[in-house]
Formats: sequence, structure tokens, C-alpha cells
Amino acid sequence: MPLKVSHDDLPAINLTPMIDVVFNLIIFFMVSSSFADAEKQVDLTVPQVADSGALRATSARKTINVHRDGRITLDGRSATLSELTSRLAAERRQNVHLNVVLRGDADCPLQHVAGVFTACRKAGVSEMGIAVKLGTKEH
Repeated sequence: MPLKVSHDDLPAINLTPMIDVVFNLIIFFMVSSSFADAEKQVDLTVPQVADSGALRATSARKTINVHRDGRITLDGRSATLSELTSRLAAERRQNVHLNVVLRGDADCPLQHVAGVFTACRKAGVSEMGIAVKLGTKEH
């Protein structure tokens, strides 16, 4: 029986796929955290409600902010009610599953919010929601 005189080299470990995965995770978390910052830039105090469970995930979402003084912004750009209707209708033609989240200031008159809901309906948007902050306040 022949004896081995030399030692076999250990197989080399290829770290390239692992490094690729780590870089992709880093990029993902950096990009997703920047979306959370956009929500904080708008100076609104949303109303508080009690927790009623989780909502289902949305496909394409537009955010409408109704400020205390009645100003309306769609994804950060100012708009009137007629501009809002036309911009949402154009978006809906591109994506039939368009969802709208309305962020109204808690001290904003309800008439401003109702006007935005009417503009959404005129644009053909049927999936609408209101952003609220969970709290202990109940009336």
C-alpha cells in the first residue's frame, strides 16, 4: 500500500457570492429607509385611533396630504382639486390597481378631506385609505 507523501491542498472558498448578497442587503436597507424619511418631512399631525389590526399590502400607492390651511399635495407636489383629479386619472390609466392614502391634518376641516375624496372618486380611484396614528385617544 503506497503512502502519501504530500498533503492535498484544501479547496479554496469563494467569497464572491456571499459578498454580493451582503452588498445587496445593504443597498436594500439604505433605499427602504429613505422612503420612511419622506413621510417625516411633511408637517402634519394625523388623528389618533385605537388599533384595529393590520391592513393588507397595496400594489401602487399615491400619498395625498391635506394640510391644516387646505393646501393639497400629491406625492410632495402641490395641487388643486381639479389638478389632483387629472393627475390621479392619468396615473389610474397607467395602473388600474392604483391605491391612494390620504394624510389629513387632525385640525383640518373635514370639508377639505371630503373634497379630496370626491376628486379621487372622479378620477376613478376606488382603493382609498386614511393615514392615522395609533394611540389611546377614544371619543
